[in-house]
Amino acid sequence: MANLNINGKTINVDVEDDTPLLWAIRENVGLTGTKYGCGIAQCGACTVHVDGVAMRSCGVVVGEVAGKQITTIEGLAAADGKLHKVQQAWVANDVPQCGYCQTGMIMAVAALLKDNPKPTDQDIDAAITNICRCGTFQQVREAIHAAANA
Repeated sequence: MANLNINGKTINVDVEDDTPLLWAIRENVGLTGTKYGCGIAQCGACTVHVDGVAMRSCGVVVGEVAGKQITTIEGLAAADGKLHKVQQAWVANDVPQCGYCQTGMIMAVAALLKDNPKPTDQDIDAAITNICRCGTFQQVREAIHAAANA
């Protein structure tokens, strides 16, 4: 049994300590916004925040994050339902095509802007390594700059 703090709620999850966080979030907690992409922590579709740091949840095991603050895409918006500025920029800039990778991308960008409120294009290239098969990288960059200026 693991004690996880997800989106501000303490949740007991009946999994082994070596269970990938992704599967605990999706299968045991039922939060399906965090997506499975590659399973080897390369694509970023499964990005969540652990104590404010963007992490690829398929490459993190439950035993490593017990007792830490985990935020998924479902917990990114404010408690009153107001979207995070990155989510607002995504909508305003019509970023997604298929949308599959977008929750992980949004989580990675939110962490970037927390650490670097005014990133340059080079900063974005270095920090946002998530893969979008639709190739919406130009829209992503525009949305990042829009969120940074919000």
